[in-house]
Amino acid sequence: MNVDVIWSKVLEQIKSELSSLSYDTWFSETQLHKLDNGKAYIIVPMAIHKKHLLNNYSDIIKDNLSSLTNTDYEIYLLLPDEIEEEQEIEVAKLEKKPEKNENINNNLNKNYTFDNFIVGNSNKFAQASALSVAENPGLLYNPLFLYGNSGLGKTHLMHAIGNYIVEHSDKRVLYVTSEQFRQDFVKANRKDNEGTNFNYVDFFKDKYRNIDVLLIDDIQFLGGASKSQEEFFHTFNSLHNDNKQIIISSDRSPEDLKILEERLRTRFTWGLQANIYPPELSLRKEILKKKIIANDFEHDIPDDVIEYMANNIGPDVRKLEGAVTRLVAYSTIMGGEKITLDLAIEALKDNISKGIGEKNDIQRIQRIVSEYFQITVEDIRSKKRSANISFPRQIAMYLCRNMTNESFPKIAIEFGGKDHTTVMYSVEKIENEIKENKDLSNIIDKLKKDIGGVYK
Repeated sequence: MNVDVIWSKVLEQIKSELSSLSYDTWFSETQLHKLDNGKAYIIVPMAIHKKHLLNNYSDIIKDNLSSLTNTDYEIYLLLPDEIEEEQEIEVAKLEKKPEKNENINNNLNKNYTFDNFIVGNSNKFAQASALSVAENPGLLYNPLFLYGNSGLGKTHLMHAIGNYIVEHSDKRVLYVTSEQFRQDFVKANRKDNEGTNFNYVDFFKDKYRNIDVLLIDDIQFLGGASKSQEEFFHTFNSLHNDNKQIIISSDRSPEDLKILEERLRTRFTWGLQANIYPPELSLRKEILKKKIIANDFEHDIPDDVIEYMANNIGPDVRKLEGAVTRLVAYSTIMGGEKITLDLAIEALKDNISKGIGEKNDIQRIQRIVSEYFQITVEDIRSKKRSANISFPRQIAMYLCRNMTNESFPKIAIEFGGKDHTTVMYSVEKIENEIKENKDLSNIIDKLKKDIGGVYK
């Protein structure tokens, strides 16, 4: 059987297992280039197919190839312009682990990797974007701009990118905070014993421009430091012109960084922007469980305690992890007492977020609506379609849209990762019914008052 026949049969089977949308998007334009020495080389149309197919469909490709040929293959995805006469040589170069440059102080924390970054709806796009950059530094998205509130995983992703690149290439990587950049720039302008600053300037330029990947964290802290901003502008231009990868993080989007010069903000939009949203309930639970497993605590932490912590600690990942440590320490101090919900409430009473998310927090609205209709928050976030749940859910979505500044996609994420069009439909439905139904209008008014009253 030639490769075209083999691949036709493989695609036929894959098509039967996937939705037409998934198949048409990811498989319809693929080709099997060759099978060689236990390796299957598959041609894909765009770089994004490499990432997505490897992340999501590598097993289904392997299984169907193996079933058809009775051989297990490793999958290699190639772009059309990578199919050249020297293909075998190039692939060999990629597979050979490069020698590391051990002399570079890259400031990376080796504990932060893609493997231990927990992915959910709220950070899936940011994680995929970061992995794409790590796999193809300087080629796809330059710069990559990660933004979101503190404690949501931006720094973890930045270190993960750096660690991945160091592990899989010989590129020179440097991670710094904006404060470190500013301090280095100040040093570069100091005079030495001979009344010059040539040594400092050479050190600064070597550190920041003689590299392949620059990761700079919390760029917002350059606000007010005009000279440091100017130097970063020139550093950015130098690296970008040489196709060197730049990754930047901030607590807000480039458009909202009014404290920085416009010419910098403009450059931050040249590549890809990825927002990290607060983790949804299911992701907070996974973060807590991961922390518990990683530390191999002596006492089990039951599910109702994890549920309580996920609902009440808040979205900050560091605070979630810290709450686990505090709970276990409290249990130990109390003589090794078994961890129960009552113990957790007592141990964490000072950790419970006060007014999580300000006056208009989505989770608060969900809780208050759930209590009013005597259902659980889990019900309101679930996919259950019974009238006693779907109607309160629509009311909660309507209130979230009208009492917060959150977008439809963000609200959808907080309701179990639903499609944003579901939120749009719910909001419109309740708006129309309020006009005709006086009882519903009164219920909405009461809920708004309760939601506002929580924070008085």
